Amino acid sequence: MSTTPPPALRPYLTTRHDLLWQEADAFAAEHVAARAARMEAAPGRVERKVADSMAARGWFAVTVPAAFGGLGAGHVAKTILIHRIARVSAAAAAILQATFIPVGALLHFATYEQKGRWLPRVADGSLLLSIAVTEPLAGGHIGGIETTAERTGSKWVITGSKIHIGNSHVAGAHLVVARTAKTGVSTSQALTAFMVEADRPGLCVSDHRAGLGLHGFSAGRLCLDHVRVPDDNVVGEVGQGLAVAQSSSILYGRPNLAAVSLGIHEAVVDTTTSRLKTRPRYRGTLSDLAVLRDRVGGMEARLRAGRILAYQSVYLLDQGLPCDADLINSKYLGHQWAVQSAQDAMELHGAHALDRDYVLQRLWRDIQHTYPPAGTGEVQRIRLADAAFDEDHIQWSEHLAAEAAWARPDPTAA
Repeated sequence: MSTTPPPALRPYLTTRHDLLWQEADAFAAEHVAARAARMEAAPGRVERKVADSMAARGWFAVTVPAAFGGLGAGHVAKTILIHRIARVSAAAAAILQATFIPVGALLHFATYEQKGRWLPRVADGSLLLSIAVTEPLAGGHIGGIETTAERTGSKWVITGSKIHIGNSHVAGAHLVVARTAKTGVSTSQALTAFMVEADRPGLCVSDHRAGLGLHGFSAGRLCLDHVRVPDDNVVGEVGQGLAVAQSSSILYGRPNLAAVSLGIHEAVVDTTTSRLKTRPRYRGTLSDLAVLRDRVGGMEARLRAGRILAYQSVYLLDQGLPCDADLINSKYLGHQWAVQSAQDAMELHGAHALDRDYVLQRLWRDIQHTYPPAGTGEVQRIRLADAAFDEDHIQWSEHLAAEAAWARPDPTAA
């Protein structure tokens, strides 16, 4: 398949983006494709080699400024990497995007000294990160967080449990959001974010269990039993944990998942058209049948629309423009459209789709994993309703524009 970006994306891409697109495609073909088959064959194993290969290229720090060793390439570049790798393996793309979220939190809320402490290690590939917000009982409801952090002298003691934590088994440090205020305090002031190194006494990671899809990607459970961290591991101000979590979810989580959905969606359409073009039927092939072309036309329409949404929203973010609702919408519709196309593809393939070794089954399972993280469809629609009623008062994309727009393209650049 051609590694040239579609013409519809030209307004959002520079020459540098074109080169990154080609590099990501070449990497996926050489280093990811073979591993994807192995990851499917051994779903209970955590994939580490692909993570090491991506880390060696500095990709985990694609949005980190050069001053801290990163590529300083911005959110469009980040989307390219996730999208192009997800075409070949959504699990590999999930490993990449899961570190981007806590990196974003550090960029926006950490002190200069903290950035210098953590980000160069992400950039040189020696450190992967996770963000730990979701809990067994509260789920993604941030206001229901029960994990606590109590100050004892110059340290904090953290106790609780986190679940569905992306990169849980490969991360060297976790950004943990815990409750630091007593009951009755507003959620907006009750939570605090902490960097917790994986080797801290009292921190344990439950054994990896394979999920429905994304085989090779770990999204496990963290247990924190009186884990002590120093005061300088607090990210942002005490009581600012909600802002850390929400902004990271909107500016990084939503567009990351839109890019994963896009990669899967593209693979679904490619797999389906290849099958229909080569499957004999009557005096031609299945692709000659109008009833099937109608279904494929719907898939292609959704794919093209999802592609524009994913790239337009992060382009606005790189420009420092208010675009929270666009980022939310790209995740919501990107997933919804990809799921619909995946179901159409399953039906168009007939019984062949049920073959365990056929790629389409993996794609169908993987796309289910882009629905819950960073807010379910219901959550996204509520946020979009806020925008419709002009009640989305905090625009994180605008509020954090200084950090979000470090990669504004030169209008004179190619």
